[in-house]
Amino acid sequence: MKKTLVLIANQSRARLYTLTAPNGRLEELDNRVHPEGRLKDRELGADRPGRAFDSMGRGRHAMGKHNSPSEQLSIRFAGEVVDWLDERYHRDGCERLVLVAPPRFLGLIRNALTPGLARAVALAVDKDLAGVERPEDVRAQLPEWI
Repeated sequence: MKKTLVLIANQSRARLYTLTAPNGRLEELDNRVHPEGRLKDRELGADRPGRAFDSMGRGRHAMGKHNSPSEQLSIRFAGEVVDWLDERYHRDGCERLVLVAPPRFLGLIRNALTPGLARAVALAVDKDLAGVERPEDVRAQLPEWI
C-alpha cells in the first residue's frame, strides 16, 4: 500500500498521522495548536465597520471588511498547516493525502494547497475530528478503504 499522510485539522488545532496499511492503525507524527483560532471577533478587538459618506449625495453607508479578523486568522493558520503538510509529505516519502476538517476550514486548506499536494489528495472528509484524542477513535470515523 502507498504510504498515506492524514491531516486532521480545524481552525485551532492540526494533527498529522501516517497510515501504511488499508485497515491499519493511524500513527501520530506531529501536532500543532493555534489557540487564537478559538477567539471570537469581539475578543480580537474587532468592532462594527466604519461609516462613510457617498461620493455624491447625502447618503452614508457602512464600510465592510472583506474577511473578519477571526477568518483572517483561520486563513493564516490554514497556510501554515499546508506549509507544514508539504514539508512532512515530501520528507516522509508519502504518496497520498487524506484531509479531514470542518467544511469551512477544509475549503481554506484546499485553497492553500500547492498543485503537487492537490494532486496527492485521495480523500477529503468534512468532519471536525481535531478534538478526538485517541488515534483509534479517529480511525473509526474514517472509511475502511483508505
